[in-house]
Amino acid sequence: MRLRALTTYLCDAYRTNWVLVKLETEDGLHGWGEATLEYKEHAVEQAILVLEASLRGRDLGDIQGWWQEAYRDAYWRGGAVLTSALSAIEMALWDLKGKAAGMPVHGLLGGAARADIPCYANGWFAGARSPREFADKAVEAAEWGYRAIKWDPFGSAFRSLTAAELAASMRVVEAVASAVEGRAEIIIEAHGRFELPTAQRIAHALEGVDVLWLEEALIPGNLANYSRLKERTTTPLSLGERLYTRWDFREVFESGCADFVQPDVSHAGGIWETRMIGALAELWQVGFAPHNPSGPVANAATLQLAACSPNFSYLETMATDVPWRGEIATESSVIAHGVARVSDAPGLGVEIDEAALAGHPFVRHDLRHYSGALTDIRPADQAARHDTSHEGMTV
Repeated sequence: MRLRALTTYLCDAYRTNWVLVKLETEDGLHGWGEATLEYKEHAVEQAILVLEASLRGRDLGDIQGWWQEAYRDAYWRGGAVLTSALSAIEMALWDLKGKAAGMPVHGLLGGAARADIPCYANGWFAGARSPREFADKAVEAAEWGYRAIKWDPFGSAFRSLTAAELAASMRVVEAVASAVEGRAEIIIEAHGRFELPTAQRIAHALEGVDVLWLEEALIPGNLANYSRLKERTTTPLSLGERLYTRWDFREVFESGCADFVQPDVSHAGGIWETRMIGALAELWQVGFAPHNPSGPVANAATLQLAACSPNFSYLETMATDVPWRGEIATESSVIAHGVARVSDAPGLGVEIDEAALAGHPFVRHDLRHYSGALTDIRPADQAARHDTSHEGMTV
């Protein structure tokens, strides 16, 4: 397979913009990849376009050969922009390779260790403000069949919380925990907000709630503090969405500073690199629950990864999305009763309508995480990613 064309697309998805890449071969095949990097869309798009020259004239089936050379020749290794660009192209190369072979990507990676993947819900809380509103929406998510639900209850806080703010956050946590007790586990997201003393207070407060994990509790950049936090609490900890490649994750495993790791297939280096991180997690007996809040191509790639990873813990799934996602993407995998069935379609199992993409061009969106507007994650006409009969959901 030889490259005929590489095309990038930016598509408004309300909370951010999806960054997609299409590779087309001289013999008429095409593959899709995704590098949705929140709020740096044009930078990662340009990085993808720069990498196009490295694909010219080579066999596109030689995925590892290309990746190793492209990563080496970037010289300044690491960082979200470079590794997201590499991830998107690598993803598209696997899609191409699967289509050429008439096999799903997981078949090329040794076959499925599992066909059904348990899911947890993100994005279920859109518009909630009070503990009661969060609790009501949590019950709805549990009724859709999700095995766990995740959200950030910390408002606009950064670095620290007052006693009153912590109490207010815990009222939300306790309302949700009570509402879904026995039906769904809860995951608390912190988005890398806090310094160690506050993270420790939060972790201690959560010990009485029995959360599945506390995610990204500490401001990024000091893994040693995660080790300190882990020594001081029984609350399980997770991290990893802002780490890239197996080299970044080495210290996590060697220090034992996390109970779950969450590499993102669209940022960590692609499907193969994330699979290697998953293998290290299996070796160290750490939960493997990749970060997956982005668009349809990254979701499809994460599902292929889930199929061939025996230690895959949970699939992060956006319970709601923009209403035009269904116009843009044809997604082969389905969710029913909180379990994702992995697609056996050739390649990644997703196709993108380029004409529909053109109807939703780039729109600037600013980070909501620390502004207090995080629950404004969806437009008013958001689409729930399940059917009205509650029999199943498409992913």
